[in-house]
Amino acid sequence: MTGPSNEAHGTGATRRRTVDSGGLPLAVYEQGDPADPTVILVHGYPDDHSVWDDVAADLAADHHVVRYDTRGSGASGVPAVRADYRLELLGQDLYAVADAVSPDRPVHVVAHDWGSVQAWEAVTAPGAYRRIASYTTMSGPCLDHMGHWIRHRLRRPTPRHLSQLLRQGAHSWYIALFQLPVLAPAAWKLGLARLWPRVLRDLEAVRPRPGHPQATLAKDAVHGIELYRANMRPRVRAPRERHTEVPVQLITLQRDHYVADFLSEGLERWAPRLTRRTLNATHWSALLEKGPTVAAMVREFTARDHGAPRQEPSGTGELVVVTGGGSGIGRATALAFADAGARVVVCDRDLPAALRTAELCELSGVKAAAYRVDVSDGAAVDAFAQQVATDHGVPDVVVNNAGIGHSGTFLQTTEDEWRRVLDVNLWGVIHGCRAFGQLMVDRGTGGHLVNLASAAAYLPAKRLAAYATSKSAVFMLSDCLRAELAPHRIGVSTICPGIVHTNITRTTTFSGLDQDALAAKQAKVSKLYARRGFPPEKVAAEIVRAVRTRKPVVPVTVEAKAARLLARLSPGLLHKAARIDAG
Repeated sequence: MTGPSNEAHGTGATRRRTVDSGGLPLAVYEQGDPADPTVILVHGYPDDHSVWDDVAADLAADHHVVRYDTRGSGASGVPAVRADYRLELLGQDLYAVADAVSPDRPVHVVAHDWGSVQAWEAVTAPGAYRRIASYTTMSGPCLDHMGHWIRHRLRRPTPRHLSQLLRQGAHSWYIALFQLPVLAPAAWKLGLARLWPRVLRDLEAVRPRPGHPQATLAKDAVHGIELYRANMRPRVRAPRERHTEVPVQLITLQRDHYVADFLSEGLERWAPRLTRRTLNATHWSALLEKGPTVAAMVREFTARDHGAPRQEPSGTGELVVVTGGGSGIGRATALAFADAGARVVVCDRDLPAALRTAELCELSGVKAAAYRVDVSDGAAVDAFAQQVATDHGVPDVVVNNAGIGHSGTFLQTTEDEWRRVLDVNLWGVIHGCRAFGQLMVDRGTGGHLVNLASAAAYLPAKRLAAYATSKSAVFMLSDCLRAELAPHRIGVSTICPGIVHTNITRTTTFSGLDQDALAAKQAKVSKLYARRGFPPEKVAAEIVRAVRTRKPVVPVTVEAKAARLLARLSPGLLHKAARIDAG
């Protein structure tokens, strides 16, 4: 290894050194104060270190920023044979750079495209958490994880799985061309390198800039084809088990033309300390047009106290807020997200119940907090949202779950009963969507709102006038919000559970009954729901899945799905059934 050059000094200047990795020289570029936390940026194909210029300039204010030209690119050495492009060696390159620039402290790693693919190799190595403090990945899956992802879908060829395989195959069309011996290298040599700025401008919304693409693009692109040839087939055909204890931040680029968002489904199996973030960007515009935004996301992640793996609550997951989280579906949803590694904030009118939910979440090794909030009070929800943003950050997911039950015909239901049901079931959702939705829009990196409706939203019943009206309004509100928030990359899911065994039946009110009759009715309905035996945990699993897949409408139970189908195919039949007195 040669020492740093003396060409430039200061935190904003770039200093170059050469690091030896198994006999191959790697060109390494450093900015910032070496006393600050070290972050290593790993570029993809067909780039060199300069693709990180904007991100590096921003991070250098408070980080020791290190970039290097990966083997075969830029000023680094070129392997003599294809086998020297194997992932094992690429992972060793990252460790060689880390050992040279930060021998005594773990480093943070940020990677894009093929840089991400090779960084996964280092991050999933045994004991990686001792040298890598955190990992931020964009647009580059672990090839072993991808191999397992493909196998799972081939073993279970559902229409959705087959659609995903076909869609990702369409995204990855160029990989097949890269396996051909002459065509791909010839394309780069005969004109594609010259046209690359136009490709970035027209397809990627990247404005031309001096110094990019790099002057060595043509040769870098030709050499880099060996990355695909040396690794794609072996790893996808025979995937290894690759787990990691390193905290991982996955930034999904929502207009990525090459890596579909669903390719990360199930990633928690391999990286349990996973934080999911989204960015409204194309494959290259994330770095070349939104560098400061990426830098802010990296800075927030590296600043977290990740702690040691599998010990105290780490706070490494995405932030999820659940209203009505003291029991039932709310508590089950909070626990499901906690099991997936999310930080959880719950609120409920019953603070002791909310605190108990937070305690249970922390048993999964994540941070959790509880607050007392009445969602029918708009000012209280606004204050709660601001408190969450101050104490924990802007949430990535908000589950508007708080709700109450009521039974009674329209003429039986009093004005006070109408007001109570609408204040909680409808206005509670409106308040949550408005307060937290605005925070998500202002942050600019997307998010997800989940609104709990009901099968009653599309299943009319004469004894559910107020309740069904409130839930139907939530259903339509969610449809309108979905359209409005789509440009901000904020998803909206409407959950319609059906008959679920929760304590809502013990607090449901019935019009026209005295206290004794009310208690008897509540006990009877509770017994009916208990006999149905559908647990809130299954609803929670559907909520987590809806967020991961950005599914708009989710009927959960069999009766909810059947009613949804009938509402579409034969609404007249449902209208007639609504006249039946179900007691």
